[in-house]
Amino acid sequence: MELILSKYNYWIYIVLMMIGFYAMIGKRNLVKKLVGMNIFQTAIILYFISTGAKRGATIPIVEHGHGEAMQAIHAAHYANPLPHVLMLTTIVVMVSTFGVALALIIMIYRRYRTLEEDEILELRK
Repeated sequence: MELILSKYNYWIYIVLMMIGFYAMIGKRNLVKKLVGMNIFQTAIILYFISTGAKRGATIPIVEHGHGEAMQAIHAAHYANPLPHVLMLTTIVVMVSTFGVALALIIMIYRRYRTLEEDEILELRK
């Protein structure tokens, strides 16, 4: 039980992922599917950011790192910036995907006058 409670943030990410996955699979409205996709992506971003966090770590900048006075560098003392940097790129991609999908949804609505997936499929027949 202690293990489950100590990793509560991971359980929150899993719940957010399942909410987003349900909205993408279970809903028939295109806007609700898009919001579900956004929730799912946000949960993944939060997960990867939390994996880069480390208690008691400092930023990976080595001061006075030249000459003979250089001491051994211990990687365990520094936080890994790579997950955070990659997630910044992911956020840009997520916002771009959201914008393009929203533009497509607007075009679909102008053509079919509905955002319900079943109704659009019936109108296409």
